[in-house]
Amino acid sequence: MTDSEKFLATARQVALDEARALEALAESFDERFAEAAQMILSATGRIIISGIGKSGHIGHKIAATLASTGTPAHFVHPAEASHGDLGMLSKGDVVLAISNSGEAPELANLVAFTRRFDIPLIGLSSKPESTLMTQADVQLQIPAMGEACGYGIVPSNSTTLTLAMGDALAIAIMKHRDFRPENFRDFHPGGKLGAQLSKVRDLMHSGAELPLVTTTTPMSDTLLEISQKGFGVTGVTDTSGTLVGIITDGDLRRHMDGLLDLTAAQVMTPDPTTIGPDSLAEEAVSIMHSNKPKITCLLVVDPDKGQRAEGLLHIHDCLRAGLG
Repeated sequence: MTDSEKFLATARQVALDEARALEALAESFDERFAEAAQMILSATGRIIISGIGKSGHIGHKIAATLASTGTPAHFVHPAEASHGDLGMLSKGDVVLAISNSGEAPELANLVAFTRRFDIPLIGLSSKPESTLMTQADVQLQIPAMGEACGYGIVPSNSTTLTLAMGDALAIAIMKHRDFRPENFRDFHPGGKLGAQLSKVRDLMHSGAELPLVTTTTPMSDTLLEISQKGFGVTGVTDTSGTLVGIITDGDLRRHMDGLLDLTAAQVMTPDPTTIGPDSLAEEAVSIMHSNKPKITCLLVVDPDKGQRAEGLLHIHDCLRAGLG
C-alpha cells in the first residue's frame, strides 16, 4: 500500500468511526437531555460553559452557538475561575461543565462553587460514575466509544460527540423558542450570513430618494424625476398614493415618438413587480434574476398598508451588501 493509499484509508476510518459514534449518541438521548434543556430555558441569568483542554475548545463553540441563537452564554476558563473569575457566576446562572473523563482537577473549584451557592450544574461526560457527573444536577452522558486514533489518546470521537451534544442542546432550545432567521440576524449582522439575512428595508431607498410621479404627471416632468433620482425608473401612483405602475427605460424607448406629449399613465407598465419591506433581500435578488426579462430594481410595498410605495431596492444595493 502506498503512502497516499494509507492516508486515504485512515481518513475513511476516522470518518466512519466518528459517524458510528454519532449514531450511538442519537440512540442514547433520554429524559436527561430534556431536563438539561428545561434547566437552561428556566435560567434567569446566563449559561456558563467551562472545560479544560480540548473540552474547553468545544465549550467555546457551544457558548458561541447558544449566544447566537438567543440564549445568553459565555465561556469561563476553569483555571481562571480559580483566580477570580468565579465572580462571573451568580444566582440565576446555569453552569455546563465539560470533561470527557469527568475528573479534570481544574474544574474542582468551579463545581464546588456551584454546590456552595446552589447554582444549577449540568455535567457533560462519558463517565457516569465520575466526580463531575455525581455532583451534577443533570447528567448529559456521551457514549464511551474510544478515540479514532485507536490508542485512546487523541480526542476525536469524544470531541465530536461533545460538540454534537452542544449543537443538539442549542438547536432544541432555539426551536422551542421559535427562534427564526430574522432573530439570528440580530446577533449575526456581519459576513455572508449577515448579508443573506438582511431585510429589504435595511437596504432600500425611501423618502426623498424614492422616485415617484402621479398618473397625470407630464412626461417632461417624469423624465426630470427619473434623471434626478438616478435609478433609471420611477414608480407611478394614482391620486390616492396607490402604486399603479412603473416607468423604465424600456417604456421610454417604446414611446419615443411624441413622448413629451404623453402623461405617465400612458407610458407606464401597470402592476409592477413589488416586494415587502420585511422580506429578505436575498429573495429580492432571486425575483430580479428570475424575472423575464431580468430587472434591476423592485418597488417596495407594505401589504399591511395597501399598495403605497415605501421604497425602491436596486440590484446594486444588494451587490454592495454581498448578495447576488
